[in-house]
Amino acid sequence: MADNIVARYKNIIAPVITWDSEIEIVSGEGSWLTGADGKKYLDFSTGIAVSGLGHQPPHVKAAIQDQLDKFWHVGGVFRYDPLVRAAERLDEITPPSIDMFFFMNSGAEAVEASVKLARKTTGRQGIVAFRGGFHGRTMGAVSYTTSKAKYRQGYHPLVGSVFITPFPHPYRWGMSQEEANARALSELELMLKHEITPGEIAAFLVEPLQGEGGYYPASQEFMRALRAICDEHGILLILDEVQTGFGRTGDWFTSLVYDVRPDVLVMGKAIANGLPLSALGASRELLAQWPPGSHGTTFGGNPICCAAAAATVETLHDVVPHVPKLSDHAFGRFEELKNAHRTIGDVRGLGLMIGVELVSDGRVPAPEAFTAVSSYSKEAGMFILGCGPDGNVIRFIPPLNVSTEELDMGIDIIDEALTAYES
Repeated sequence: MADNIVARYKNIIAPVITWDSEIEIVSGEGSWLTGADGKKYLDFSTGIAVSGLGHQPPHVKAAIQDQLDKFWHVGGVFRYDPLVRAAERLDEITPPSIDMFFFMNSGAEAVEASVKLARKTTGRQGIVAFRGGFHGRTMGAVSYTTSKAKYRQGYHPLVGSVFITPFPHPYRWGMSQEEANARALSELELMLKHEITPGEIAAFLVEPLQGEGGYYPASQEFMRALRAICDEHGILLILDEVQTGFGRTGDWFTSLVYDVRPDVLVMGKAIANGLPLSALGASRELLAQWPPGSHGTTFGGNPICCAAAAATVETLHDVVPHVPKLSDHAFGRFEELKNAHRTIGDVRGLGLMIGVELVSDGRVPAPEAFTAVSSYSKEAGMFILGCGPDGNVIRFIPPLNVSTEELDMGIDIIDEALTAYES
């Protein structure tokens, strides 16, 4: 069956999209997926940090089925309760500066909308993004994406008035977090002196914990420094929490972890536990300056997706408080692995968004090590993903409601894979 599905894919599915495996999945429940051959896999890829509650969480599934029996789509023609209910649930969990919402379909689309909002309301055109960030692959979003150069290759000229400045990467730079912060902020100051004046900048667009770029968390000090610069010059701070949101980093949003106020919050991925939905949040005051009709969507805020989002947030209320304890356990285990395996150079992240950087000869990126670990893990019955510009960082993102036993099972497999690789 697996060979058959691969052949069918190659015959009719565009090869531009890459797949992490050739395994055909036929069902899933909780932290587990089942292949066409009946083999079960621990899913620590979670659909690229989307299935925060694992597969088929009962309350979300019931909400989807209930809405499915009512109506599927009405667009921006009629008003409907699931849209408002989803927004009300978001209002309960987002930072105090966020109290109004606009729904779309994907993270990239929400990033695009956030930049349009910033340019329209400030009357400025400059956007400052941070090297290593991933914000999507549409023409606008890829103009701000620098996690890998290949995502931009062949698409120039990109959107104009976009300026890229370094994001602190202490391990890769071989310095402390404080030194990395100082270096990044110094480069930003030079940009404001030599490339674009602060009065021309509409927004800073930043992931508080870089995802695709290598699972690098910003420090609270760095994020607060950005907030201060924005306040000084009337620049909007757009936080891209598409991957970090909905409990992934130990609180509902990383902006809450760091106690840093966003002007615009971009959400997606885990918002509806697998259904296509994203959202932009901002203050009523800011969104009142976005003229009606100056942006829109046909499918954004689909009733079924919004019902799923409301149910997802309702379920997560009982899950998110337990993430810090699971995180401490996972980080403790990975620190043990770091001491035992020469291939692990760094362990970093927040909550259950953990990056394990694999290296050789000190700090040299070892993508071949990740390939070996990933292959071993699949054979052992677990899916993991990689990230980073060199493809050498394990992206450890289990479901947020994973059991401690499942967590240990997954880390044990990585331990075994590294032992086999290093032997």
